[in-house]
Amino acid sequence: MKKTSDLRVIILGAAAGGGLPQWNCGCPNCSMARDPASGLKPQSQSSLAVSLDGEAWAVLNASPDIRQQIQDNRPLQPRRLRHSPIKSMVLTNGDIDHLAGLLVLREKQGFTLFATGAVNQIIAENSIFGVLDPELVSRKSVAIEERFFPLPGLEARLFSVPGKVPLFLEEGEPDLNVEGENTVGIELRAGSKRVYYVPGCAMMTDALAQRLRGADAVFFDGTLFSDDEMIATGTGHKTGRRMGHMPIAGEGGSLDALAHLNIYRKVYVHINNTNPIWRAGAERAFVESRGFEVGFDGMEIQL
Repeated sequence: MKKTSDLRVIILGAAAGGGLPQWNCGCPNCSMARDPASGLKPQSQSSLAVSLDGEAWAVLNASPDIRQQIQDNRPLQPRRLRHSPIKSMVLTNGDIDHLAGLLVLREKQGFTLFATGAVNQIIAENSIFGVLDPELVSRKSVAIEERFFPLPGLEARLFSVPGKVPLFLEEGEPDLNVEGENTVGIELRAGSKRVYYVPGCAMMTDALAQRLRGADAVFFDGTLFSDDEMIATGTGHKTGRRMGHMPIAGEGGSLDALAHLNIYRKVYVHINNTNPIWRAGAERAFVESRGFEVGFDGMEIQL
């Protein structure tokens, strides 16, 4: 008999904003993702789904690709006329790739939306989100470190991680390592199991490392392999850190920062279209040799 305390996690989207392939990009990864013979499958934008019983689900971040993500993952599909197994949404920041999917979920279906006060304010100040019927969609502001339950029996907390305000709210040069309500990680607890979702993180602090230590699974920001990746590939002019993301490799990278924390499963998500770990090669081999996994759409972990 299936244990009701089993924690199931499905990666709905493993890519960063823009997905893979990105609509206007012809980099090697995007070109391969458009070619069915290449072996590199397209990946949608960052999101997870979690459940304790396989019937009721919480979705972490509302990707613009959520309609296709539901189509690709049978557990999230309706069981009857006008039904959804999605009972709640939890947001980690106000970035477009984590908010825009809310507009897809406007067809008079009830769920609870959990976010920090700062992120809920972004939603409240943009009238387009009024398409979510307030009589059906309950918006809950959660304080940092406040315990809440996105599903019965699933304990969660939002915790601050270094980051910045969303790109569309930047004015001049933003503070890149603010720890507040604009960028958070999600801690999930079910029985003795601890799982963390941190799709955006500008740097590893001692406090964050201590929190993640000994976790059963950590889904962590894998946006760029190297800090200057977008500059080197000719796809952008900002470093990873300027975008609010610590690189995987190099000094201060997440590979070294996470490697010695005794985490059972370490999975990179929110991976940019330019990142070489998408395909076979030295970078992916290096990541895997250090005990890390490269997340992909549809990947499931059960604890």
